[in-house]
Amino acid sequence: NVSAPDKPIEINLNINVTQEVVYRLDGEAKSLIQQNPGIF
Repeated sequence: NVSAPDKPIEINLNINVTQEVVYRLDGEAKSLIQQNPGIF
């Protein structure tokens, strides 16, 4: 069955996108903390 691998590949792509978004948010949060240390 050729269509069997479709779902795991799709899940892996979703995981990669989620990790990328989390990484970007983490980077933005770190720069915000560095720019405004008094807020935290």
